[in-house]
Amino acid sequence: MMSINSRLRLPLFLLYVVSASVFLAAQENDLYIVFLRDEASGERLLETHLSVLSSLKGSENDASESLVYSYTKIFNAFAAKLSQDEARKLSNMEEVVSILPNRYRKLHTTKSWEFVGLTPNSRRNSKVESNIIVGLLDTGITPDSDSFKDDGLGPPPAKWKGGCAANFSGCNNKLIGAKYFKLDKRPDPDDVLSPLDTDGHGTHTSSTLAGVPVPHANLDGLAQGTARGAVPLARVAMYKVCWASFGCSDADILAAFESAISDGVDVISISIGGITGSYTADSIAVGAFHAMRKGILTVASAGNDGPNHGSVANHAPWLLTVGASGMDRQFRSNIVLANGVTLSGVGISTFEPIQKLYPLASGMDTAKSSDTKEESRYCLENSMDPNKVKGKLVYCKLGSWGTDSVIKGLGGVGSLIESDAFLDAAQIFMAPATMVNSSAGKRINDYIHSTTTPSAIIHRSKEIKIPAPFVASFSSRGPNPGTKHLLKPDITAPGIDILASYTLLKSLTGLKGDTQYSKFTFMSGTSMSCPHVAGAAAYVKSFHPNWSPAAIRSAIMTTAKPMSSRVDKDAEFAYGAGQVNPTRAISPGLVYDMDDMSYVQFLCHEGYNGTGIGSLVGQGAINCSKLVPGNGEDAINYPSMQLALKNKQEPTVGVFKRKVVNVGTPQIVYNATIRAPAGVEIVVKPATLTFTKALQKRSFKVVVKAKPMSDQVLVLSGSLSWRSSHYTVRSPIAVYNPWAN
Repeated sequence: MMSINSRLRLPLFLLYVVSASVFLAAQENDLYIVFLRDEASGERLLETHLSVLSSLKGSENDASESLVYSYTKIFNAFAAKLSQDEARKLSNMEEVVSILPNRYRKLHTTKSWEFVGLTPNSRRNSKVESNIIVGLLDTGITPDSDSFKDDGLGPPPAKWKGGCAANFSGCNNKLIGAKYFKLDKRPDPDDVLSPLDTDGHGTHTSSTLAGVPVPHANLDGLAQGTARGAVPLARVAMYKVCWASFGCSDADILAAFESAISDGVDVISISIGGITGSYTADSIAVGAFHAMRKGILTVASAGNDGPNHGSVANHAPWLLTVGASGMDRQFRSNIVLANGVTLSGVGISTFEPIQKLYPLASGMDTAKSSDTKEESRYCLENSMDPNKVKGKLVYCKLGSWGTDSVIKGLGGVGSLIESDAFLDAAQIFMAPATMVNSSAGKRINDYIHSTTTPSAIIHRSKEIKIPAPFVASFSSRGPNPGTKHLLKPDITAPGIDILASYTLLKSLTGLKGDTQYSKFTFMSGTSMSCPHVAGAAAYVKSFHPNWSPAAIRSAIMTTAKPMSSRVDKDAEFAYGAGQVNPTRAISPGLVYDMDDMSYVQFLCHEGYNGTGIGSLVGQGAINCSKLVPGNGEDAINYPSMQLALKNKQEPTVGVFKRKVVNVGTPQIVYNATIRAPAGVEIVVKPATLTFTKALQKRSFKVVVKAKPMSDQVLVLSGSLSWRSSHYTVRSPIAVYNPWAN
């Protein structure tokens, strides 16, 4: 993560709603991750790693100095400091499968659980839930937060093999694991070399996922209620891989995955930006693949580059990819102008006005000189005359996050910020302020220049009711940049204005002059929606401890609450299967299951070379020609289907082959219900599935025929629902137009 002051032109909530693209360190990237063929194990791996490096460097001493970390528990790999030429030479060695440069990535609740139907009275399998261990890869954790008290909890489950860093004394029977990984060893002036969370992000996500109930949680009276996680009896393990000044490196992410897998976690939640490109060269995809092979589901954020199309991150098929949706509340402030006009703005401003009215000025009119007039329009630092700002409210166009800090530093009272973007999530202000759209902004500006003594007031924020759910404007969209055959994101969950635990080591905004501190705060982003779905996955696993990661993902997707393309024009590319519905997911009726070989077949179908697949699996090159080929259009037994048009003149036909497992009533009959949009024909064969016992499998195929689409249409929405007297098992079917404008 960059420092606050370098986040130019980003509002507050984009502290977490940031680009999912890779953040490259300013320094030369001389750290590489080297994957070897699986020909050794355990302690012998370290010897092997040193031997490989010695053959490159010419001496054991140089090899030892070069070696930064050996992955010996799950991966046969090591991290080493190498020149580009040395990395090239290593890549040509027979025992080396692949080499990845170490890259740096960015980080991508009271009401939210009730909003998705998981109330405090929802049925629980309490005994099993306390044996569930959730692992998070994040910025660390605040051990003295009330969300991690261990009252009434016994010792950790016997399967737990992890522990806490030696310099961290905050572990208990709730927070059973806390480790940190920083393999590059570069000092971070804004962080501490410990699992302690100095940022607040990791504390927020982990309390959302598995925090114990905390009554009377609020932020200065807003969103008053009981804050809790989906699985309040589950145990928490934090793996700190994200650092205040540098972000989250691939080497650290892989080390944390390896540790979490060997420690014995049941679900992994990772709210970190993925990389668009090869699934075999992405540390999150690689780590999650190995977790999947050990029965651990990884839930990942979709990214915050919306509403741009093709921006979805973390889109490997073995990940559960989560977009962000909004709830039925918003935080707004009334603005009253002295001419009697009342306007409404979005944001969290907890300041009660002292006066009835304050003088009001436009930022453009407070410029130091004619040379800074354009900058002062945006109220940028060093652009305004303090004498023209002091004691006033200032109207500004959105330029950079921190307008309220700039105005307050110049002696101003507060700010009215105009922007048509980011108005669905409320940023927190350190002085009286609110955000308005361009229409309201024009009225404010016109009023300022219609009188010699303009004045106004910003009232304290209040919670209002709005229609929901809807997809957050910032939530990354499909189509999947990694493959045209897989619909991503998979699902959405609340990710706007989520109240959860925070750290007292950082002010609410992190801005200069902010004196607001709180044990709870609001955050927005797919970082916040991800732990909601990870919590739902842990909730499902507490009822079905032996279900595979694919079965749990299927249960969550096929029971999701459908969302409307009339509200969100990007349809499934915005919301996947819909909004998560945890209580329904524990009883899905049917599941689409898969093992690791299913994913290998998918990668072969996608054209991945055998060496690349071998590096992912952890062995020599895979010979795709000797494997049973994957079936159908997409060669994967996924709970959703996506057909990409193949040309602009002729209809496109795709055949999707699927298999479901009966996990519901032993003797039951399902009938297919099809919803096909205009221009698309969908046929299911057979149209009836009959089961006579539990865990019985049935196969079917879905034939989708789509006419050419207008260049103005990106995606058409269809669905297949298997319905019985007890269950509805719904799969979205998206038809994608690659030629859309």
